[in-house]
Amino acid sequence: MMAAVAASLARHGSAAAVDLSWHAPNATNINNLTQVMAGSDIYGWVYNNSQVPADEYGVYNWCNMPHVRKTEYKVPSSEYKLQYVEVIHRHHKRTVYASNSFPVESYPWNCDDEDLFYYGQPKAGNKSTPTYWQGYQSPTNPFIPTGFLGTCQFPQITAAGLDDSWQHGRDLYGVYHDLLGFLPDDANEKVSFRVTQNVITSEIAGMVVNGMFNTQNEVPLLIEASGYDSLEPTYSCSVSSNLFNSIKSGRNWTAHLTAATSLYSTLDNISGVSPTDSGFHASFDHYYDNLSARQCHGKPLPCKLVNGVNSTTCVDQSIADEVYRLGNYEYSYIYRDDPRSLAASSTAYGVWIGELTTHIRNFINGTSNVVYRHNVAHDGSISRLLSVLQLDVMVWPGMGSEVVFELYKKDTTTPTTTASVMAPTCNHDNCLRQVIRQSASASAVCPTYTATAVTSIPTFASNCGSAAKVSSACSCVVTPTPTSTAAPTPTPSSASGYYIRVLWKGQVLRSSNPSLGLMDMVPLETVLGYFDGLVGVGASLVVGKCNGSIAV
Repeated sequence: MMAAVAASLARHGSAAAVDLSWHAPNATNINNLTQVMAGSDIYGWVYNNSQVPADEYGVYNWCNMPHVRKTEYKVPSSEYKLQYVEVIHRHHKRTVYASNSFPVESYPWNCDDEDLFYYGQPKAGNKSTPTYWQGYQSPTNPFIPTGFLGTCQFPQITAAGLDDSWQHGRDLYGVYHDLLGFLPDDANEKVSFRVTQNVITSEIAGMVVNGMFNTQNEVPLLIEASGYDSLEPTYSCSVSSNLFNSIKSGRNWTAHLTAATSLYSTLDNISGVSPTDSGFHASFDHYYDNLSARQCHGKPLPCKLVNGVNSTTCVDQSIADEVYRLGNYEYSYIYRDDPRSLAASSTAYGVWIGELTTHIRNFINGTSNVVYRHNVAHDGSISRLLSVLQLDVMVWPGMGSEVVFELYKKDTTTPTTTASVMAPTCNHDNCLRQVIRQSASASAVCPTYTATAVTSIPTFASNCGSAAKVSSACSCVVTPTPTSTAAPTPTPSSASGYYIRVLWKGQVLRSSNPSLGLMDMVPLETVLGYFDGLVGVGASLVVGKCNGSIAV
């Protein structure tokens, strides 16, 4: 069976079957420079809080982006069986990078409400004391750092960012374990976690793992060598670097910097940043990071220092909003609007994409038993991935931004039902989880099941223990009575029976590429054909495309 599937994927997953060309994103206010410069707000997005009202969840929130969780998750129809999941997300909110701080900041930033543990310990033998870093400034040292002073590292994940990370893990577990019964109860050999060389991703991972599995046991974090990592990414790719440099040097790019001359003048005057500082003036990256990091943590926007004291000349919300609009314009331009963005991103992120497709193939052919992989990465990682997927509306991926790849196998023997709706207020105990896993059987029995003293317990609900519990579980699984009508054939269909669903911000991602489109049960052959066509099977084309020996 596995050999037949592998042969089908080899036959139907060819690059010739899919469109490998760049397609422009949607035209919106985000990538319209006239609208960006004339705007007066930030599209109703959130920059000052990790939390939003329940009925607003899904709105862009720079401080804590929407992700997969039970309340909004759409369970596919019962004929689709979840096989494998790979998650990649940006780290959660943090302090500002030191390089993005102003020369002199008007207030300190302290992180005394958390501990950053750094220690090593042999696998066997002597134990280590859990030691942590405590920020310290020597009163004797005459050399004072520029930028923010205080007990934080710049950067480090803040206590609030750690809490967001824990909740992110809890929400993922709530879907893939509690709702779908897919994840194991423990962090065992069927799950894998990976981080980058930047320590802030490890700070996130520990909280995510605990949020998911409620464990303080040791859990390995996979990490590649510095300078070769595919997740961040840090491997050398001159073609990609040259393409991105070209994108950020032409007249179409410099037009927005010229249009923002007055804004730059205002910001430089308040911040004390030199107008010749290339880091702050090549793009709005530094100002964006500085202002948004403050606002996400409830800190005041900066004012101009005069003789070491705050003046009344300050960055107000309208100035900050203009910076945020320009930052999102830049990310849309770099990663989607310029036609060269697809080649630049697919070479820079091609190795990770090749790893993703290898993970899927290895699961299908039975050489890997890992069903869930979790990658903690950066905005540059997510941006390049969204660029390759050709997201229809590109934004700057905020804190915690998440992309999820779900692999499904279609069961053609299962009676067709519409998607089950799992009540989010139900208690997902062992009884309900078993009923969810046996949704096909539940679809046939639940609509007419009535609990009485003599009602038997169906075999598919053996964990329930009583007819009353079966009835309660059935009330949480809303499924119509199966019909004898043949299951509708997806268009297009998968010869292998495998399908991919891709989620962005917790909902199905829409690509501008017509072969991908709304990425809801796209035949696996199409997805593999697209990725393989760009980067090669198992990233086999990436080295050649990066060094220029293979055309991009």
